[in-house]
Amino acid sequence: MAITRKTSPTTLGERIRQLKEVQRGWLNYFRMASMTGKLIAIDGWVRNRLRYCIWKHWKKPERRRKNLMRLGVDTDHAYAWSRTRKGGWAVAQSPILITTITLKRLAAKGYEAMLNHYKKVAPHLNEPLYTTPVRTVV
Repeated sequence: MAITRKTSPTTLGERIRQLKEVQRGWLNYFRMASMTGKLIAIDGWVRNRLRYCIWKHWKKPERRRKNLMRLGVDTDHAYAWSRTRKGGWAVAQSPILITTITLKRLAAKGYEAMLNHYKKVAPHLNEPLYTTPVRTVV
């Protein structure tokens, strides 16, 4: 996905803005389909890509350590994870980033989960269920 490519020199806010634009168009086009399960999986993958971009943006171990500590990680774990030999994609899926860069933090930066937008635009989810009229006895 070109928007979440680690080498593109864009800020997190710009990435999220571009991502929301693509997601909105895609979900409005396919809003008639029943795809709740697929969207849950895609949402998880997109969040991992964003975590990966954030991790790569931090670049140096010392910056990673300081940012992890700002996010609430204790000093020992922050030091160990900032100097890990694992690749960025493995770190993005690790418990350390999943518990610190949460959906709530991403939402504060402007990210909206695809499933939330889908629930707003999908007509079959927003229509009231058909009920039989109640007969009154006169």
